[in-house]
Amino acid sequence: MLKKFINRCLSFYSISSLDLADAAETNRIHTLVMSVILFSFGIFGLTIHNIIREVDSCMYRIYFAIFMVVSLCAFIIAYKTKNVAREKAYIWKSLPFYLDFTLGIGAGAYNFYILGQPFNGFVTYCITGVIALSAFSFSPFLFLSCLIFWFGVMAPGIYHIFSVTGLADSTLVVITMFTLSLYKRRTEKKLILLLRKQKKNLEAKTFGNFTLLYENKVIKFSRLKSTELVAYLIYKNGSSVRTKELISVLWGDNADSARYGANLRNLIVDIKHSLSELEIQQFFIAEYNNFRINPEVIKCDYYDFLAGDSQAKKNFAGEFMSQYSWAEDVTGFLERKVLN
Repeated sequence: MLKKFINRCLSFYSISSLDLADAAETNRIHTLVMSVILFSFGIFGLTIHNIIREVDSCMYRIYFAIFMVVSLCAFIIAYKTKNVAREKAYIWKSLPFYLDFTLGIGAGAYNFYILGQPFNGFVTYCITGVIALSAFSFSPFLFLSCLIFWFGVMAPGIYHIFSVTGLADSTLVVITMFTLSLYKRRTEKKLILLLRKQKKNLEAKTFGNFTLLYENKVIKFSRLKSTELVAYLIYKNGSSVRTKELISVLWGDNADSARYGANLRNLIVDIKHSLSELEIQQFFIAEYNNFRINPEVIKCDYYDFLAGDSQAKKNFAGEFMSQYSWAEDVTGFLERKVLN
């Protein structure tokens, strides 16, 4: 009976690591931003308490110092895992999120007991859960484990201060957050299944001239550089690319970011509009001046080649996105792969 229940849960909520590779990149980028915010919060708190110099401010200093250390570690890991292989991306790129998440949840318990601020402690606990639900992809069962552990730490204090009704209300909050995490994971799985159907119709041909097709028709953008931008992101195979790098690729190493930034924004708008008209979802992704495509939603001869597909190797005739000068080095790399 238990095994049957577990298998049913897996069928509803289990998603492969490869299918979650793009969500992992979103986790990584969001964690970079969140870690900066948390680190700044730690610096601000330490500065304030050094100015005030209260007698009992030692525990506050420790509190803010923990924020600085953990958030800095999360930032470094998130930064270092940018180019992790897609097969391992979800584990490594989500690790910094779990660090920041544990930091926020644990800070609630620290507030509750050590700093003697039970209300602020439970609010911190809830805010952390809400941010996680709104901005990150994660395992609902790991999420529940963390929620239950820290709620268990605070539960005696909640009962002592807020009595049975307070404990019941708090329990309801935890159950609600877990239920929302299940709903979110189920929604993610449905979207992935939908994108698999889309993948049958969306194709990039990179051997020879680059061509982007949807339902066997060439996707035409309003601006010429839009196609090159998409081509470069396809070559990057899901890795995020910053604005400065895109400007350098599209307009040269000496291109002025201030001047060409507006041009790049116009290309972004053009791409989004063209894909939206075709109802192509979750392919082109822009987050905090980081741009990428999701390789899991498109057929591509280049990706098949990298995966070791024998037919893709036969189809390669020594040309890769031949209309773009930056692709010449890639052609050499592919030729060496064929020889090996």
